Amino acid sequence: MGLERHWTGYTPLHLVLLPTSWLFRALAATRWAFYRSGILRSHALPVPVIIVGNISVGGSGKTPLTLWLAQQLLDAGWHPGIISRGYGGSATQPQEVRKSDTGDQVGDEPLLMTQRGLCPVWIGRDRVAAGNALLAAHPECDVILSDDGLQHYRLRRDFEIAVVDGVRRFGNGQLLPAGPLREPVTRLRCVDATVVNGGSAEAGEFAMRLHGQQFYNLLNPATLARPTDFAGQTLHAVAGIGHPERFFRHLESLGLTITRHPFPDHHPYRAADLDLPAADAILMTEKDAVKCAAFAHERCWVLRVDAQVDTSLTERILDKINGCQAA
Repeated sequence: MGLERHWTGYTPLHLVLLPTSWLFRALAATRWAFYRSGILRSHALPVPVIIVGNISVGGSGKTPLTLWLAQQLLDAGWHPGIISRGYGGSATQPQEVRKSDTGDQVGDEPLLMTQRGLCPVWIGRDRVAAGNALLAAHPECDVILSDDGLQHYRLRRDFEIAVVDGVRRFGNGQLLPAGPLREPVTRLRCVDATVVNGGSAEAGEFAMRLHGQQFYNLLNPATLARPTDFAGQTLHAVAGIGHPERFFRHLESLGLTITRHPFPDHHPYRAADLDLPAADAILMTEKDAVKCAAFAHERCWVLRVDAQVDTSLTERILDKINGCQAA
């Protein structure tokens, strides 16, 4: 997985990488300062905007948190819409994500969110254009959730949430390429909320856990299975997510003995990746499943996970966006 193995500490390679990392830090700080001062212009949408992002590369749980927030907003009487860059997809212009799309077209995470069926999902490299297109197509939407986009300062935001991997935290604390950070840890002082996925939340942070104990068959989603249904079977697990070990450890916490097959984040799956004849069952995440559906076989099972988050976060968000609406 390339440089990632060097991001937990320091190796001789950092003698080469640190000067580039310092330059990256200076450029990131300058860009942020330009937007904060108004030298570069941010554009507001006509409804409140909630950003769900992170300061590090790789998966930290942004998409499950975005789906949890969408459900919380729906329960509170709001009508959310979700925008995303559509990373990994071929689309370049704003467009709505349909359940019939493929991950190659719109990206795996937007397709996953659409398949949950909670609210409209639009993608676009320009999040301002994507947000305006969503609102034009769905005028009933009265709040926008941006899945990722903490560094997309062109889009003005009313509430920022930074998601932190509770196990990996910030690695060696260095910015790219010497470390995993897109922005320095001090950036978290400016967000409205920090959500810690797994591990231990510190004072002022909101705790989040990913919960899932039920699998569905990828070919026949109505066919469900519990972990005990796989007792005595030879199990292989594939994961092309930001932190595959989190998925593997979750499976083991369910009492399953697995053979691990980690892939890079947003891995473009092919049928050969699932050609594991010794496996009685192949277990995967929902994010992987949207890219494997076209060539899946009856041994493919998907674990659905949902975020469980400190509900005081909902109260803080509702207080903020209700104030935006009143203004």
